[in-house]
Amino acid sequence: MTSRRTLLLAAGATLAAPAAAQSWTPSGPIRVIVPFAAGGTTDILARLYAQRLTEALGVPVLVENRGGGGGSIGAELVARANPDGQVLLFHNSTFSATTAVLEYAGRALHSIERDFAPISLGATVPAVMMVNAAVPATNLAEFIAWARAQPSPPFYGSTGPGSAGHLTTEVLKADGNFQVEHVPFRGTSLLVQEMLSGRIPFGADQLSSAMPHIRSGALRAIAIRAPSRSRLLPDVATVREQGFPGAELLGWNGYFAPARTPEPVLARLQREIAAAARSPDLAARVDELGADPGGNSSAEFRDMVHAQVASLRPVVRALRLQPE
Repeated sequence: MTSRRTLLLAAGATLAAPAAAQSWTPSGPIRVIVPFAAGGTTDILARLYAQRLTEALGVPVLVENRGGGGGSIGAELVARANPDGQVLLFHNSTFSATTAVLEYAGRALHSIERDFAPISLGATVPAVMMVNAAVPATNLAEFIAWARAQPSPPFYGSTGPGSAGHLTTEVLKADGNFQVEHVPFRGTSLLVQEMLSGRIPFGADQLSSAMPHIRSGALRAIAIRAPSRSRLLPDVATVREQGFPGAELLGWNGYFAPARTPEPVLARLQREIAAAARSPDLAARVDELGADPGGNSSAEFRDMVHAQVASLRPVVRALRLQPE
């Protein structure tokens, strides 16, 4: 027979579990590394979350942009940081792509599975493939026909070798049997500047930061790189609908800590990120960006990211894709 004392102890243990998760408090300002130049969607989302986390954690949460290497430079900084919760990474789905590409090339400085502790999803954000308005194409088939007709392969831009834009365009190039030449940038804001100038006729960006240029007519959306169409551009078909399922890649942004970060630290951070994602003001702002707020558990986020990396590894091997 269960005694009253046993029941009280069990109840106490249940109550103590959340309290233990709350026991960690930051010792000073938290640095959030965004591994791209300022101005892109990942940067915008990181700063939205930073405002909420500053209030919740009681210390400044400061966003730092460390672009380059398709996000690898900023990620490496976090991989080598002390696992104490004071330095975090806010990355996007390019992390999955660069992991697969750099591993294949034998040039990986860190492992997404070994060197990082996923904390929580910030948002899922569809990416859009676009052309400069001077390119006479409204879909992928028309762009491919235009590219084939050029006297030399036109340029396309991405956020760096091995990035999501690099990998998916190389898949598109192989499946569509046409040629384009890669030009890497340190962030999508820099890529978009060159697309607006016309020097780079084709590229991709997360939909939220691309929409002002699409609405102005300076850039034209020709495909959504996500599993489903965007509510902001309901008439633009996905890559799968246009016959190129290999170029599909779920876009996400999320938080990572260095591996070996203590569980109470991860639990507190995950809880505050999830609370921020549920807050009406942040959710409304994320919705305006054409994105969906995250806030899932660390295990759910880990499984999602690791599954995406696993799905990209055979693609990279088949393409023999190198980080240039």
